[in-house]
Amino acid sequence: MFAKWGSVAYRRRWVVLIATVLLAVVGGVWGIGVFDKLSQGGYEAPSSEAARADKVAEEAFGRQNGDVIVIYRGDFANQLELKKIADHISGFPKDDVLKTVGPVPSDDKRQALVAITLTSGDSNEQIKQFEDVQKQLAVDGFSQQVGGLVPTQKAINDMSQADLTRAEMFSLPLVLLLLVIIFGGLVAASLPVVVGGLAIMGALGVLHGVAIFTEVNSFAVNVASLLGLGMAIDYGLFMVGRFREELAAGRTTEQAVGRTVASAGRTVMFSATLLVIALAGLLLFPHGFLKSLAYGGMSSVAIAALVSLTLLPALLGVLGHRVDKLAMPWRKKEPSERGWRRLSGKVMKRPVLVAVPIIGVLVALGAPFLGVQFGQVTEKVLPEGNTVRVATENINQNFSALSNTGFKIVVKGGDQAAVQDYLGRVKDIKGVGDVQPLGSDKGVTSASAGLEQDALSDESKQALKDVRALAPPAGAEVLVGGNTAMVSDSLDAIADKLPLMIALLVGATLILMFLAFGSVLLPIKAVVMSALSLSATFGVLVWVFQEGHGADLLGITPGPLESGIVVLMAAIVFGLSTDYEVFLLSRMVEARGQGATTEEAVTTGLAKTGRVITSAALLLVVVTGAFAFSQVAMMRFVGVGMILALVLDATVVRMLLVPAVLKLLGNAAWWSPGPLKRIQERLALHDEPVDDDFDDEVREPVAVG
Repeated sequence: MFAKWGSVAYRRRWVVLIATVLLAVVGGVWGIGVFDKLSQGGYEAPSSEAARADKVAEEAFGRQNGDVIVIYRGDFANQLELKKIADHISGFPKDDVLKTVGPVPSDDKRQALVAITLTSGDSNEQIKQFEDVQKQLAVDGFSQQVGGLVPTQKAINDMSQADLTRAEMFSLPLVLLLLVIIFGGLVAASLPVVVGGLAIMGALGVLHGVAIFTEVNSFAVNVASLLGLGMAIDYGLFMVGRFREELAAGRTTEQAVGRTVASAGRTVMFSATLLVIALAGLLLFPHGFLKSLAYGGMSSVAIAALVSLTLLPALLGVLGHRVDKLAMPWRKKEPSERGWRRLSGKVMKRPVLVAVPIIGVLVALGAPFLGVQFGQVTEKVLPEGNTVRVATENINQNFSALSNTGFKIVVKGGDQAAVQDYLGRVKDIKGVGDVQPLGSDKGVTSASAGLEQDALSDESKQALKDVRALAPPAGAEVLVGGNTAMVSDSLDAIADKLPLMIALLVGATLILMFLAFGSVLLPIKAVVMSALSLSATFGVLVWVFQEGHGADLLGITPGPLESGIVVLMAAIVFGLSTDYEVFLLSRMVEARGQGATTEEAVTTGLAKTGRVITSAALLLVVVTGAFAFSQVAMMRFVGVGMILALVLDATVVRMLLVPAVLKLLGNAAWWSPGPLKRIQERLALHDEPVDDDFDDEVREPVAVG
């Protein structure tokens, strides 16, 4: 199948090339419109109790959220000063502002809070309305601070877009430079970049299409950009490297293209399928944020693979030996494999001494993850000193009952006297601050309850449990919402679906790797290796981002890890680990199929792919590492996490641990029961290209370039 496609891609190379570029460019141009449709929400579980509390309150009273919170500073012991603020906010445009609450003076009368509820419930439209209102917030004689949910979302969005632009400006030139060094030529180096650019453009088109029908969080574009470029580089390295290897062996351009697609192309297809399935696991969760990340990641990876299997073979067919045009001075011969063969030999001489310490270190690095604490996106993802963060922290400290961090109590039905008695009991619960009524209408009573501790502290979480455990008023239903409740319910929803995601990742890896390699133990080993790499990565991230070791150096505020980003990282890191495993094992199994012993197969596989895997990891570190310098903490988490995962996996795990484990497994590593082997041979889509005009005895291998 793949050999036939390679032949078609060569013979119809101009048609394939033009059609692929045209589709990607049209998709990219249309995809630019996605930026006007991106949302900032989707972090909550839509069917949770907290979400239902918001819905019931909105049906009874209209939108109640204080979307924008403004704190004015002045002498508010004077009622005339309060009236001046009240008169000013009454003039806000009705098209943008649904209602205002306040001004509410602080205990020391030096500050007054105004809560503004915007007319729109759509996060994109809210940001536009906030921008209009922001121009009219200033009052002569008073300074102001602006915080709340919408300003926080806008600040995160603005910083994320700026960071993405800066990351691409930094990483793309450096990636191209490294590719030139790795390939030794400008033409060959440019091919993965072309594939990456087209993959990102195509992914934007897909995201625009998805955004027409459902909510897409803005962070999906970051994920699409990161994975689209990163995986295109991986696939491009593997495909172009194999093509040059085939040319160096003396094959014609057509034969080289066919054999490249049949071998490297098949590996790319299996690798991309595994990563797409890993990202599809995010669709199992009810959160719009995670679904958005799945859309961005799946589309970019799938399109990167599709372009690598269509445009890239066609380009290679057009270029032929000219793939090494504009070669650098050091590009005079094929890279030496001696170092990798020597490393493999040393590892397999003492496999136990290599494997046991590495496994011990990986387990030790993963130990801090046992104490992980999860949270949600808050103002703390913004840098210290950011005006929105400072304002929101001031609100939480001095106006807890009116901040977004407390509880929202919604009582549906019941006698008013009983409801008031119930709210009194809420106030008596340890950890709960002031309880203030928000309104009563249509048989629904709403109140806000402040918190004495941080919204995500253990005390606040316990207070939530205690409030929900209170007996409701007779004949009434009580729903508890608010930020702490929303976070708690969101974590519960993730915990409910996490086993399904793990089963999907493990099951897909076992099945697809068996189909790819025809072994029972190799897929099991791959899952174990990926799990070790993943746990070590998250252990270090907990040690840094939660426990605070090195937090000052990174410029972050230690705290609970954002649950959605952790799940995203788990899918990406597991998928990338399996990706490198597939690259490595593909050449080992190929050598084994040609009659090599276990040691020879492992050595050949490491020698043929060691440079490709480490180079791919280095380039992906550059692409993702730029996010480690982001102003937004959750993007910095992704950047640091990807660097850790890639360095660990592409060096220690794949280059040392995998060869050692395969040596210990011996011939058992390649074993499969007869019936399963026959199934694999029928379903694995495996074929060997035939070189009709190629004769090893006649044609001598030639150096390319």
